[in-house]
Order: sequence, then C-alpha cells, then structure tokens
Amino acid sequence: MSQLFNRIAPIYGLYFNSQKKYYQNILNDIQNDLQNKIDLKENISIIDFGCGTGALCSALKEKKLDVTGVDSAYNMLKVAIKKTKGLDIKYYEGSILERLPFEDDSFDIAIASYVAHGLKSSVRKKMYQEMSRLSRDLVIIHDYNEKRSLLTDIVEWLERGDYFNFIKVVKEELRDNFAEVKVINVDEKAAWYVCNKKGKTYNE
Repeated sequence: MSQLFNRIAPIYGLYFNSQKKYYQNILNDIQNDLQNKIDLKENISIIDFGCGTGALCSALKEKKLDVTGVDSAYNMLKVAIKKTKGLDIKYYEGSILERLPFEDDSFDIAIASYVAHGLKSSVRKKMYQEMSRLSRDLVIIHDYNEKRSLLTDIVEWLERGDYFNFIKVVKEELRDNFAEVKVINVDEKAAWYVCNKKGKTYNE
C-alpha cells in the first residue's frame, strides 16, 4: 500500500489547501458546537496516524496543539514537510499497523483520517490497538458514515479497500475495541467516531 501512496503523493499534494480547509472547518465546528465539543486545548498532544501530506496536521497545529504525524509512505512525508514548512510538526516514517517508537500513553489523543476504511477488518483491529496504546484519552476515527454517494462508491471500488464492509460494521467494530464510542457527523458523508479506551467512560 505504501508503494501506491509513494507514487501518487504529488497528486495528493495538489489538494493540500482544499483538504486543509476541510479540516479547519470541521475543527471549528467541533469546538463551537457545545453538544459535540471536543476539548482541543493548547498544547494537547495528538498523533495523526496515516498523516499523508500533512493537511490535518497543519489544521491541528493552527489550534496550537502539539502535533506528530506518522505515515508509511516516505514521499507523502516529503510533501508534508514541504507544505507545512515553518510549523513545529514532527513527522515519522512508520507503519501504523506495527508498534511505533513511542512509549505507552505518549499522546493525549490519537486520530486517523480516512485510513480505516481502506484496511481489512483484522488489520483495522491492529490499528485500533496501537492507537489505544499510544493515547492517554481519546481515539478519533475520521471516516465515512453510512450515507453513500455514487462517486465515492466508484472510487472505493477501484481502490479495492474495505469501504463497503466498513460502513456497515464500523460502529459495532469500534464498540468491540473501546469502552465507549460517540458518533459525530462532521459533514454529510463523514463522521468522527470518538472512542474511549477500555476501562474509561466518555466523560472522564
């Protein structure tokens, strides 16, 4: 998979600004909505699993969070470093499906955006476990909800990921891996699946 993303990294780079704007709008809405507010205070540490070209990392950094991005595709990281030059964001090359070089509970929050649906269920479980290991508080899966579009169906069919199964099982799957899951629709066809580690409750 990393070979594919290494090849298409320059194409992803063309959409950096629009992707960043998308994430900026979501972060603003999340913080301004009292019902769904996620407390993204200054200096909270967050690790972005599968950070790609750094668009989400950049939007998070603008909220004055301590941001770390991880991706297995070196060329994606090269684009990220270039696009976020001047921002204090730490990037690491590594697989999100293996043990990363960080101690347990190294970050307040772990997030992965549009990563989970491309992985098979058994592989997603490994990602959830590693995100849970690294997060002291929340694990956030930003991905598709059950509202489908023809264009997305076509693109995901071509990519041969697990999208069609993922949108059917994601809620149950996450509840099998975390103590509590809250679903926040962040746009018409995407949601934040906000998860607490086993043994904790959402309001702790």
